[in-house]
Amino acid sequence: MRGGGEYYIVSRSFGSTLGGTIGISLYLSQAISVAFYLIAFAETFRPLFPMIYDYTGIVMDVRMISLPVALGLALLISRKGASIGVSALYAIVFTLGISLILIFAGKSMLPENYTLGLFNTVENPDSFFRVFAIVFPAFTGMTAGVGLSGDLKSPRKSIPLGTLSATLTGLAVYLLLVIKISKSATPQDMVADQFILSRISMWGPSVFIGLGAATLSSALGSILVAPRTLQALSGDNFFPSQNWNRVLSKGRGESNEPENATWVTAAIMIFFVAMGDIDFVAQIISMFFMITYGTLCSISFLEHFAGNPSYRPTFRTKWYASLLGAVSCFLMMFLMQPAYALGSILVIGMIYSWLNKTQKGERNLAMVFRGVLFQSTRSLQIAIQKRSAAPDMSNWRPSIVAITEFSEDRVATFNLLRWLSHHYGFGSYIHYIRGPLNVATNNEAKKILHNLISKTESSDARFYVDTIVAPTFKTAVAQIVQIPGITGMENNSILFNFFKDNEEEIAPIVDGCYFTAVTSLNAMILRSGTRHFGFRRRIDIWLTKGDYRNANLMILLAYILIGHPEWKDCQIRVFDVIQEDSEHAHDSLEVLIESGRLPISASNIQRVPKPADADFAEVVCQGSDDADLIILGLSLKKLRKDNGAFLMRFNCAQDMLFVRAGQQILINTEESVEDLAESLGEKSGVDLPLSVPKQEGSNPTDVV
Repeated sequence: MRGGGEYYIVSRSFGSTLGGTIGISLYLSQAISVAFYLIAFAETFRPLFPMIYDYTGIVMDVRMISLPVALGLALLISRKGASIGVSALYAIVFTLGISLILIFAGKSMLPENYTLGLFNTVENPDSFFRVFAIVFPAFTGMTAGVGLSGDLKSPRKSIPLGTLSATLTGLAVYLLLVIKISKSATPQDMVADQFILSRISMWGPSVFIGLGAATLSSALGSILVAPRTLQALSGDNFFPSQNWNRVLSKGRGESNEPENATWVTAAIMIFFVAMGDIDFVAQIISMFFMITYGTLCSISFLEHFAGNPSYRPTFRTKWYASLLGAVSCFLMMFLMQPAYALGSILVIGMIYSWLNKTQKGERNLAMVFRGVLFQSTRSLQIAIQKRSAAPDMSNWRPSIVAITEFSEDRVATFNLLRWLSHHYGFGSYIHYIRGPLNVATNNEAKKILHNLISKTESSDARFYVDTIVAPTFKTAVAQIVQIPGITGMENNSILFNFFKDNEEEIAPIVDGCYFTAVTSLNAMILRSGTRHFGFRRRIDIWLTKGDYRNANLMILLAYILIGHPEWKDCQIRVFDVIQEDSEHAHDSLEVLIESGRLPISASNIQRVPKPADADFAEVVCQGSDDADLIILGLSLKKLRKDNGAFLMRFNCAQDMLFVRAGQQILINTEESVEDLAESLGEKSGVDLPLSVPKQEGSNPTDVV
């Protein structure tokens, strides 16, 4: 383990972006801590101020002591380094120990007949959280030894032992002091005199000596640690200028004593010392430490669930401990000082945004959340699969796989999938590469995948992209229909595409549709043209007497499309094609649409009488000459019979989507497709083919 202490541990555990965010916040809290301890050190001289005034007439200010001491401390550490600091700490700890012994051996100031009580209080006390913010920095020095990781002989052993020992020892001393004071002075005496310990101690001046020793030791510890954190950050090239990184990471001697980083820390220290308000500085430190610890606990909590194989801490904690730590830190921040809390969160957010841009490719929050979502989705999908093998058709949403080999030439399929998967569903866009899988085709696949990812980023496409290499389009589709969706949710639809003037592109699609029938998937064929979906203001749905199997899917797809912002002003028209010799009125569409509560007004439902000798394709082109997208039903049996000639019969220029429902999709949860279609069939006199027969040993070609 190299220098940097807590920052080094965090950055190597969570990655440089997250580690750097926490590291910079940690450094600021450590640097400001030096100022806090020096102000507190100067406060120990306050009882001498009246005496100095009497002899010299000078009105003393704590900054007249803290500023020279700060400058002297900076000079001492910059010249002598950690060796002189650690040596001085031995003497300071010895002095502090003597002071504590004299305090515990001191007298009681309690009046006679006073009722002892550990929880006695005064009138109108300060809030717990204000006191907590001021007292909290006294607990932050427990990990000072971690910051000297680069100077330790055996950091792996010394850091856990020293940190835990310091924490337990400090806790014991604080608790014993609370008990001692409660048995030696009243709450009123404590409020009236902040140096009440000097009146309790066996020798009063020892308290001021001990207080000076305690604050000076903390200041020494912080000024030894903070520059090393800054040096480690610059050593990892976190700052935007390489000159900054080179200057700040510069070390001296065999121990690599931070040279310039010490002076930067000294500048921050002197700035806050000049403020002179110990309570204000204490609250600032508390916020920075709290945001550091809270962020650290939050990321640790997320890493517990992300399942990242590279996250392998030697010392493991429970997820609920991390969660409790994160919630406690952020809650205490807002209870102590909401304005400072918001400011701290804003600062650390800006640091993260900056590092996320400069440290591209490193592990960041998005990757952590991706791992969490992956694990959550996986667990949820497994649980759903165990509980129910059959999909819920009453809450159907599209999970579409689009496969095309024309990604670089056309955008129609890309855009249609982008619109359909924007909010209500999920999509996978697969580019097909014809040929055997070898080094050349694999490299081609990687290049195309990179381009597709760039397109999704620039177009805000919310679907997954990938490539597939196969000898034929048919084998590619055969592979795709058998694999689950990227979310764990089963794919339920396949989207094909051909250009309206390229008849040779239809044959592979007909073969691909065969597999959608075998696997009971919905088939969609987009016939794209040169209009590129026009102005996206009108969608026309054409239904014939054989299309009621597909009607629910056709209407739902149109409804999902107009939910996208680019189609927000679009209207849906539904054309019901009626044979002129039909004996029954067709009021079936009104029932179908009303039951689904879809945004299609009655005025947009039109019955189109078709003479027996009229061509259906001509009727469609004449009725929808102003449509931006035409949706038609599709019979795979007829498609295979005429080898896709039906798709070429329409001479209009509009983009057309042919739909074949392989699933029994419900629009209304209270009414099944079979019941609805049965009622419609009775009214219209039409025998509706609703379901694919399930017979053992049946031939898939018969189903198609």
